[in-house]
Amino acid sequence: MSADNGFRIAVLPGDGIGAEVMAPCLRVLDAAASRVGGFSLDWGIHPAGAQSYLDTAHALPKETLAQAGRADAILLGAMGLPSVRYPDGTEIAPQLDLRFAFGLYAGVRPVRMLPGMPAVLAAPRAAATDFVLIRESTEGLFASRGRGTVIDDAEARDTMVITRPASERLFDFAFRLAGARARSGGGVTCVDKANVFASFAFFRKIFDERAALNPGIAARHAYVDATALFMVQRPWELDVLVTENMFGDILSDLGAGLMGGMGFAPSADIGDEHAVFQPCHGSAPDIAGRGIANPVAMFLSGALMLDWLGERHRAPDAARAGALVRDAVDAALGSGIVRPFEIGGDAGTEAITVAVLDQISRVEIKS
Repeated sequence: MSADNGFRIAVLPGDGIGAEVMAPCLRVLDAAASRVGGFSLDWGIHPAGAQSYLDTAHALPKETLAQAGRADAILLGAMGLPSVRYPDGTEIAPQLDLRFAFGLYAGVRPVRMLPGMPAVLAAPRAAATDFVLIRESTEGLFASRGRGTVIDDAEARDTMVITRPASERLFDFAFRLAGARARSGGGVTCVDKANVFASFAFFRKIFDERAALNPGIAARHAYVDATALFMVQRPWELDVLVTENMFGDILSDLGAGLMGGMGFAPSADIGDEHAVFQPCHGSAPDIAGRGIANPVAMFLSGALMLDWLGERHRAPDAARAGALVRDAVDAALGSGIVRPFEIGGDAGTEAITVAVLDQISRVEIKS
């Protein structure tokens, strides 16, 4: 952060609808910062993604990576296109490169029921669902990315990697988050498959060791298959779930489904020094250019960025602006004035943006 309380944000708009929802997000974040006051946001726009790969043969150019490393935070649009792939057949995914480059070990996926949304679950308490899934983002099964082997076109192998240092910092992060949330009856649940795999038995062992250092926070275990069941049957009882990379990747999409779709699901990838904020959805080339992409997940990811900046830099105004963005989204959706296309409405990107901007000027700023 600069001396004048300005935050430098590296913006990587991405591909398809990534760029289409990024520009409205910057408008929303600027409006929230302006209303709260006390800080400013300095946007630096940089290329990355499938189109960058086609244009320059670099999905994440060195200068973009350098600028991201110097920024206070990184705001990322959806990246990749199904038709653009590396020679090994895998898709372009600079977001994964950023995780490994900056050690972004905690993938944070909040799951919260938003006002005005059609009920995905019929249970009366479903509206009270508010939990956070944390996936380890630098190893697990993803450690094999680019290293898998295919033998004689008859056998393929990818290797799971669980290490003590990565697991310890992940669990410590999870317990800190649960402590900050301080939900009644909450705590941290380790999601694994420790009954089958030695790697997950090791993962659970380390979890129990870190739990012993946090005696004031409830610690529980659950197998991943049972967790998928709990997320549908009684998600309102969950607080903080922590798991391996691949399991977290899958469960976070289930969480997005509970919220109404990928267009409502924000995310963050956080390390000790850097953090990336991006919506959970992909680049959706099938709807790109039509003006119907839902920007809510991008707005909420921006709010997570403001939360993180506020905590990291002891800047309460930034945190207040993050809360303002969330409250404005809730008010816009809860009013029934706008309903995104993906839930049967007719509100496109601009209509949703205008509604949220209007609410930013109206809703009360929390102290």
